[in-house]
Amino acid sequence: MDATTGESATGPLRLAELVAALSLATDLGTGQPLEHALRTGLLSLELARRSGVAAGSLGDVYYLALLRFVGCTADATETAASAGGDDIAFIGAMSPAWMGSVGEQMRAMTAATAPDAPLPRRVRLLLTAFADTQGATRSISAHCEAGQMLSARLGVGAGVTESLGFAFERWDGKGIPGRRSGTTVPEPVRVVVVARDIDLWTRMTDVDSAVEVVRDRAGHAYDPNVAAAFLDDPHGVLEATRSTDSWQAALDAEPTPWLRIHDEQLDSALGAFGDFADLKSPWTRGHSPGVAALAEAAAAAAGLAATECDAVRRAGLVHDLGRVGIPNGVWDHPGPLTVDAWERVRLHSYFTERILNRSRRLAPLARVSACHHERADGSGYHRGARTAELSVAERLLAAADAYHACTEPRPHRPAMTAEGAALELRREARANRFDTEVVECVLEAAGHQATARVETTPASLTERELQVLRLIARSHSNKQVADQLSITAKTVGTHVEHIYAKAGVSTRAGAALFAMEHGLL
Repeated sequence: MDATTGESATGPLRLAELVAALSLATDLGTGQPLEHALRTGLLSLELARRSGVAAGSLGDVYYLALLRFVGCTADATETAASAGGDDIAFIGAMSPAWMGSVGEQMRAMTAATAPDAPLPRRVRLLLTAFADTQGATRSISAHCEAGQMLSARLGVGAGVTESLGFAFERWDGKGIPGRRSGTTVPEPVRVVVVARDIDLWTRMTDVDSAVEVVRDRAGHAYDPNVAAAFLDDPHGVLEATRSTDSWQAALDAEPTPWLRIHDEQLDSALGAFGDFADLKSPWTRGHSPGVAALAEAAAAAAGLAATECDAVRRAGLVHDLGRVGIPNGVWDHPGPLTVDAWERVRLHSYFTERILNRSRRLAPLARVSACHHERADGSGYHRGARTAELSVAERLLAAADAYHACTEPRPHRPAMTAEGAALELRREARANRFDTEVVECVLEAAGHQATARVETTPASLTERELQVLRLIARSHSNKQVADQLSITAKTVGTHVEHIYAKAGVSTRAGAALFAMEHGLL
């Protein structure tokens, strides 16, 4: 039994533990300090109880608070492009103003857009942003749809998934996409938006400032009943976050009955983790499940036990989770990276390890996941470990990641052929960066993965629709797709409409997630 929770280390995993780990990644992706979402969850439950939310709805409030930003990777590339490269800093700077007045939002955007860039570039970016009146709606719509699709795979319940579709609506109807107002906004959303801002403002300033913000926004962005629950006793509400261990406090606070996830459901949930990370950039979509499958097959070829093969596969699904904490101006950069950018890149494996280590049940995957960029000669990162310090599983995952990445396009190079990737991996082995035996296991596994052509496709997509889907999933414009497939942009538009209808989505982020979920990339 675990000394702190009284639970067995085996048996069904608490879903709260899994979702809490994912919430740490959304903190990184939205420019917030770790455990911001956990504190928001604690405040949300306190406000919900004080404002009269029924006991049966508290679970939806809790999980929405942890997952509200699970769609944050859906629009990262577009946000980075409009903000001057750093989507994370931009989102973090905009956060206090999201539920404020239009004036607050405009001032925040002006300050947050490429603050270190030369003035002419900042002006160009701002003029473009202000002229694109539908930009925010497109961005948030993609965010919401991705959040709904990912949450459904986690098994948090229909109430949470529905609420994520309206996560940025306001009491006065002036939110995004602006389809709900007043009591038609889902109750969990009305609670969580207030709780989130309370945590933001008390951390940035003080309790008095948070009180002033909530008072000003009551009846506008905020449900006045929820706002009153805070204004009546601000210090009492904030007592919910006084614990020095927000992780354990948030797990202890989950409303009963606790949700559980069985072992056979874990891969689906971890696959959602991987797709959440891969959605961050058009260049990485479909990467994590591909690495996971290859690493598992390589582990079997190396003679590892079935349980070890399972662990390698699961580590592969989540190995890039820390990627969300690095700005897209780094991931999507088409040329050589600066020293500063490389240092940021080197952090992503560290972030993965820290996120997974917070969960008692995911911690066994942390080390293997975080070693996917280590090299036999010590030239890798983030530890700089050598062969003697790396397990077979860790070396296999690193080689599988390298091979699979070679076969994918990147902003600075086209995708290699399978033969080219094999030559590159063997060259790295000769240079003592990979073990020859490990490389051969990975290459054997890659050769075994050549399968017969699938006769049917998900959602009955045609071959041409599959071609279009693969390109739009990597953020190609209709014109770019048309040029590549030698068809007209109008025809591409028709195909996109059919794809959306068949897949049941309405945004390109949703289409990308559909493609990732079904292994179409």
